Amino acid sequence: MKIGIVCYPTFGGSGVLATELGIALANKGHQVHFITYQKPARLFSFHKNIYFHEVGSFEYPLFEFAPYETALASRMVDIAIHEKLDIIHVHYAIPHAAAAYMAKQILRRKGIHLPIVTTLHGTDITLVGLDAAYAPVVEFSINESDAVTSVSQSLRKQTIDHFEISREIDVVYNFIDLEKFERKENLDFKKQIAPQGQFIISHTSNFRKLKRVEDVIRAFEEIYRKVPSKLLLVGDGPERTAMEALCRQIGLCDEIVFLGKQDAVENILSISDLFLLPSQHESFGLAALEAMASRVPVISSNIGGIPEVNIEGETGFLFEVGDFKGMAGKSVLLLENPELLEKFRNNAWKKSREFSKATIIPQYEAIYERCLKSSLAHQ
Repeated sequence: MKIGIVCYPTFGGSGVLATELGIALANKGHQVHFITYQKPARLFSFHKNIYFHEVGSFEYPLFEFAPYETALASRMVDIAIHEKLDIIHVHYAIPHAAAAYMAKQILRRKGIHLPIVTTLHGTDITLVGLDAAYAPVVEFSINESDAVTSVSQSLRKQTIDHFEISREIDVVYNFIDLEKFERKENLDFKKQIAPQGQFIISHTSNFRKLKRVEDVIRAFEEIYRKVPSKLLLVGDGPERTAMEALCRQIGLCDEIVFLGKQDAVENILSISDLFLLPSQHESFGLAALEAMASRVPVISSNIGGIPEVNIEGETGFLFEVGDFKGMAGKSVLLLENPELLEKFRNNAWKKSREFSKATIIPQYEAIYERCLKSSLAHQ
């Protein structure tokens, strides 16, 4: 198949999933065309069967904001015609699904029937999509897609609860490269971070308010009082400056390390003992899954799709949003009990096997095939 993929080319969950999906499909022999405003962050090097098509912007004094959605739709039309795409898969409803609908109608006038698959990722439904300025278009675009997928049962339910949905939504979980996240402990690296053999606790995010990085630091402060430990904070974003100030305020700057954005987060997870994820919103919890694949138990909030990944009392522990003291207490319980910690490590690793590429990619391929058959039947 020739598959167009539209996504945000960033380190966010939707962009990561879309890029990894494209790479996996290309490795299986499909031709994949990424259509977005810059090269996706996880396309590090040349990949066979993968092509990137940049969406340009038009500067004109009349436009206070460049009409990206129109440019995107036009670019989809161009690529669909000249690359003879079989299907387009858009990730994150806003504005991609609406732009895809526009492109589909333009192509239809040219006698080309191009199926559109829309994947819902989270805040495009639970936060931004609920805004009155976007909600009608989001609802319409979902209903007009040829297939819609959601990354968790929780997000599927929220979508149905919040919008008048007239079509089926398939749940296709996020996936990861299990070989990439297989624990490969680098003892020299670990000693640099924790020279006295301290426990290593980690957190990765884009440092937005909804990730509640302050709760990570507050929980670590409680943990540090009980057990020797270090905290690694991976990522960057609007809350980082405030979090650095908080570390100075509580006097733990030597124990909390800000690593910024990292391409090889698996190296950090491979030396970690626990992973903290106290998010306020999390449609799936890809960061938690990456930790679990690296044999790292997860201490998290119990919102969204996280409980579908992190199983209470088996792979980690779940808490109400904001309960950093509870998170700290269970963290100490695990760190002070080596046998229990090892049990949770193994459970986390076993659970992560359910989200392998070998399991998830064929589900997307089946949806593509279903859409293509339906499209042919209606021509």
